[in-house]
Amino acid sequence: MRVFVTGAAGFIGRAVVQELLHNGHQVLGLARSDANAEILTKAGAEVHRGNLEDPESLKSGAHAADGVIHLAFIHDFSDFARATKVDREAIEAMGEAMAGTGKPLVIASGTLGVSNGKLATEDTEPARDDPMSIRYASADLVYALSKSKQVRGSVVRLSPVVHGVGDWGFVPMLIGMARKNGYAAYVDEGSARWPAVHKLDAAVLFRLALEKGTPGSTYHAVAEQGIPYKDIATVIGKHLQLPVESKPLSEATAAMGMMAHLTSMDAPTSSEKTQRELGWKPSQIGLLADMEANYFS
Repeated sequence: MRVFVTGAAGFIGRAVVQELLHNGHQVLGLARSDANAEILTKAGAEVHRGNLEDPESLKSGAHAADGVIHLAFIHDFSDFARATKVDREAIEAMGEAMAGTGKPLVIASGTLGVSNGKLATEDTEPARDDPMSIRYASADLVYALSKSKQVRGSVVRLSPVVHGVGDWGFVPMLIGMARKNGYAAYVDEGSARWPAVHKLDAAVLFRLALEKGTPGSTYHAVAEQGIPYKDIATVIGKHLQLPVESKPLSEATAAMGMMAHLTSMDAPTSSEKTQRELGWKPSQIGLLADMEANYFS
């Protein structure tokens, strides 16, 4: 299959590109810069120049492929409404190019906001009253396209922590905040649970969803259902030789900003249905062991 991948030069995207190539697919990767184009060329992918705010480049990329994996997202939390609007318009553009073909369209979403402290499953409807929940409108578009039989769409909800060598996401941010503050903080008892998945396991799931995902389906890229955040903070404090301290949410927010709110969210999440339906079997190193081995050298 020739697969158009947005976000192909990113942290998860590079792993997805390699997973696709190693399993006999061709990759057409979206590149918005010369640096990204060079990354894709070295990886063995074809380069398609464009970006999320250029709908014609997205249409032509989707039209030229047998399927699409959409990973790109503007991670600007200072203007999240704009970022999600661009995402929806990108999906609409690619969906238009794929209309009536039944080709697979797999997009990335997230599990945060799906769980409210109880174990969330793939069938759990996400809350719609959180400012971050506006991103779920992108998933709604894919479900609608599938329902109208325009595409074979599916949504992969990523764990809030996708880890591995080269990570520049939440964990490095938390490590940086601990260095700046002089302590590793957790909110209240630190019992809020975070799901996690290794980037290589996530890449396998995106491939499986592309190859055999059912129309309108939701899959969970979750290898570990819920790691108490205190355990994450403890590893950070240990390696930075800093105290590990409990803080009330208000005090943690002053030191950590939005991350305090995120780390206080208890979000245990299951991937049992995903594993059963797609035969996905996470096999990579767990988050805490990965942090111990690779995040402080």
